[in-house]
Amino acid sequence: MSGMIPFLICFPYLIALLTFVVKPHKVRAAIIYIGAAALMAASVAFAVWFFMQGGSPVTFFVETENIDHVILGAELVLMVFVTVLCFKYRKYWISLLMIIPTLTITWFELMGPGVEEMHHIYIDRLTVLMCLIIGIVGSLIAVYAAGYMHGYHTVHTEVQDRRNFFYAVMFVFLGSMFGFVMASNLLWIDFFWEVTSISSFLLIGYTKTPEAITNCFRALWMNLLGGTALAIGIVYFGLNYGTVDLQSLVAEGLSGDARALLPIGLIAFAALTKSAQMPFSTWLLGAMVAPTPSSALLHSATMVKAGIYVLFRLSPAMYGNNVGTFVAFVGGFTFLSASFMAIAHSDGKKVLAFSTISNLGLMVACAGMGTAETIWAGVFLMIFHAVSKSLLFQDIGAVENSIHSRDIEDMNGLLFRLPKLGIFMFIGIAGMFLAPFGMLIAKWSTLKASIDETNILMVLFICFGSATTAFYWTKWMGKLLNRSEMAPVHDITRNNEMVSLVIHT
Repeated sequence: MSGMIPFLICFPYLIALLTFVVKPHKVRAAIIYIGAAALMAASVAFAVWFFMQGGSPVTFFVETENIDHVILGAELVLMVFVTVLCFKYRKYWISLLMIIPTLTITWFELMGPGVEEMHHIYIDRLTVLMCLIIGIVGSLIAVYAAGYMHGYHTVHTEVQDRRNFFYAVMFVFLGSMFGFVMASNLLWIDFFWEVTSISSFLLIGYTKTPEAITNCFRALWMNLLGGTALAIGIVYFGLNYGTVDLQSLVAEGLSGDARALLPIGLIAFAALTKSAQMPFSTWLLGAMVAPTPSSALLHSATMVKAGIYVLFRLSPAMYGNNVGTFVAFVGGFTFLSASFMAIAHSDGKKVLAFSTISNLGLMVACAGMGTAETIWAGVFLMIFHAVSKSLLFQDIGAVENSIHSRDIEDMNGLLFRLPKLGIFMFIGIAGMFLAPFGMLIAKWSTLKASIDETNILMVLFICFGSATTAFYWTKWMGKLLNRSEMAPVHDITRNNEMVSLVIHT
């Protein structure tokens, strides 16, 4: 089954190429369906194989010199690509955030002292869980996009139809995320990190409006700033320890070696930017200008979950030290403040965006506290958040296409006006804050762990943040249930969109 690993990483790139070059819409849609089905099946088969082997961590691929050269060459190509775009749009200084880390990594690989041989792929339960989220939720979003983008361009005739480009970037995103969560070599992680940053930049700027250009470059520089910290942390660790293995970094942190706290702190900072924590949350809010499938992808299956994944990996090494305390504080503060901000908005996608930032903050806080209970709670939060938020973003996109608004105030009586979409939205909201769904259970577990650790500040963050969260979800749910006098609306949701919504439910 080791052949499943390169398949999961490389197959989405092949689908990306095919969707980009194939012009007939029906043929391209068929490619998307086949690719999505194959990825979902492969992800499930990979998980079954792993647990049939006993569920113990396994490693693969030691001799990868040719792959290392390909990855390094691809990083240099990406550097040139981003630099050209930065100069084209006169964002000159942003190019430095791509040039500096790329040249630093290049110097380390070509002229550095060298590192010990290592396994480049590490598979454990967390890896398999992430693969299932990426493979199932991400693929369903791609299926949804095939139908949604047709309706989107029917409504938004002013936007240039570049659906082939949009689909291609989505599948590149999925392939890069598979590589990211499977890699143990920090140099590989750095490469896939940069690909996800650039992919999100391209998706956010899809419409090429002035607002989209501004927002996509904001997302780019914030994520590249984190990428710069990641590259510096990797090189520092490699120079001082003679290895670039992520598991070795965690082991050094667990051993109490104070020198390891610097690379751990730098990589944790990079993860905070990726997961849109305060003050870097504005890039994720700006991503709402992009078509809905990209929002669903960024919020649920990819991008922000990359930062959370890294923090979960580092979590044991952050327990009880200043790095962990700082990360937990940033996460807790983000959870509370983003919950308050969500109350002030009626734009459905913005409310979902603030909710995502808030819940990511709670996951970050769980990772920073670093106990077994909080890590378990954080992983549980990640699972239910990925499914519920993907469902809600897709549903609100379908609602917007039908009623030409995504304002919550315009969703009065949606359960009666658009019954199917109203039910999907009701279920998605319930999954975010009501019992017996996992989000509530995970929050309770995090609260209990904070009390056990006598972390009073975190207890306050969780209590007030959770109360505020319940407020805006209850308000939205009340709008759906309100018996409106407005006439029913014609539902234009396409069958492929409905397939994804039904499976999510």
